[in-house]
Amino acid sequence: MEIEIFFEKNLEKNASMYFDKSKKLKQKAKNIEQAIKQTEKKIEKEKKRKSKLKPKPVIKKRKTEWFEKFHWFYSSENFLIAGGRDASSNETLVKKYMKKEDVYFHADIVGAPHCIIKTENKKPGQKTLNEAAGFAACFSKAWKEGIASVDVYSVKPEQVSKKAPSGEALGKGAFMIYGERKWFKKTPLDFFIGFQKIKNIFRIISGPKEAIEKHSDFVLNVKQGSEKKGLVAKKIKTFFDKKAGHNFPIEEVEKMLPSGKMELKA
Repeated sequence: MEIEIFFEKNLEKNASMYFDKSKKLKQKAKNIEQAIKQTEKKIEKEKKRKSKLKPKPVIKKRKTEWFEKFHWFYSSENFLIAGGRDASSNETLVKKYMKKEDVYFHADIVGAPHCIIKTENKKPGQKTLNEAAGFAACFSKAWKEGIASVDVYSVKPEQVSKKAPSGEALGKGAFMIYGERKWFKKTPLDFFIGFQKIKNIFRIISGPKEAIEKHSDFVLNVKQGSEKKGLVAKKIKTFFDKKAGHNFPIEEVEKMLPSGKMELKA
């Protein structure tokens, strides 16, 4: 250990200088030791606090199907029905996903989605046809305008065409219907929403009563009303979260509801 001696100072002054330095260093060491102890106490306190907190539920992301980009449900006879959400998805649904063996539906009102029953070469029964008509009605502008029922028609895919009459042009999502139509007069806007659990995976579903009751673990009846869609979606989420013991994303609930005001029926 080397010690610097200042010759301009006598021995006593050199010794006094180093004694003062040692006192300061001892105080710094003491302060550092106290700071370390205080930090250790804070860390231990934080560990105890966190150990008392309930762990947040882990939301397992599920794989989504192609039809979940659209409005959709499975009928009570297990046929998939899908409908467009906007002009772009209407265009995609008809052009990409509608096959010659499917059945096309549309509500007879301006502002309605293109809907299809995916038949997979099986013949849908009258129950499925009625449910598809109700589905097309609920997601039409009739809901937003407070219309209790609306006429709906169905045709074969080959009757749906992008070919417009001479001198006219069809925009994105618009199609012409040619030939005879099958009518579902005054179809009521009957709508239910529920959730289903399959192998620990939860999914929100919505559509006609019988279909949703068949495929759901718990259902709620949604009617046209005076409350905003977002508020009703929050109420539905609260019901479903409590019933399922699962945290449903609010956006998943909202996207399964029609546009416009509504309320939950007691």
